[in-house]
Amino acid sequence: MAYQVAPLAQLIEQFERLPGIGHKTAQRLAYYVLDMPKEQAAAFAKAIEEAHEKIHYCKICCNLTDQELCPVCRNEARDKSIICVVEDPRDVFALERTQEFQATYHVLHGAISPLAGIGPDQLCIKELLARVNQSGVQEVIMATNPTVEGEATAMYLSRLLKPLGVKVTRLAYGIPVGGDLEYADEVTLSRAIEGRSEM
Repeated sequence: MAYQVAPLAQLIEQFERLPGIGHKTAQRLAYYVLDMPKEQAAAFAKAIEEAHEKIHYCKICCNLTDQELCPVCRNEARDKSIICVVEDPRDVFALERTQEFQATYHVLHGAISPLAGIGPDQLCIKELLARVNQSGVQEVIMATNPTVEGEATAMYLSRLLKPLGVKVTRLAYGIPVGGDLEYADEVTLSRAIEGRSEM
């Protein structure tokens, strides 16, 4: 009979459900949590519960927020005529770190993927169309990931948005800073050549 403590096994099992966490890492995390002082462990559990209870979608852009509107939508200084469409709330954080983009976002919460059973109805597309129809939007930037699903989603949205008289653009792709040309694939190189800009 294998040595097993049921509550510890359940904790390990829960950690294994997290993306990128294997059995060994789940074990380390479980033992780490067990070694925490009781107050710290309770605060950890409470933070998870509060996140689930208080965080929801912004009523305008579908980003995560704990208020009615997210900080970007509440900011009057933002250019509301431009919307950058992303797949995931993490993409908003990545773009915000650049401190270059001063317009607004729209979070789809995924990409069209027939193999995974994700169609347009599972994404926050109707909210995007409602924004474009009612708020004087002039440009929508497609910032979906450069994957098959991301490209399909961008093309689908582009077909829906162009008849509404809005300019639809796509993020430029190319060689990453610090990358070597010899290691870049053909698609990346061709995108880099197409998206070149004047110096």
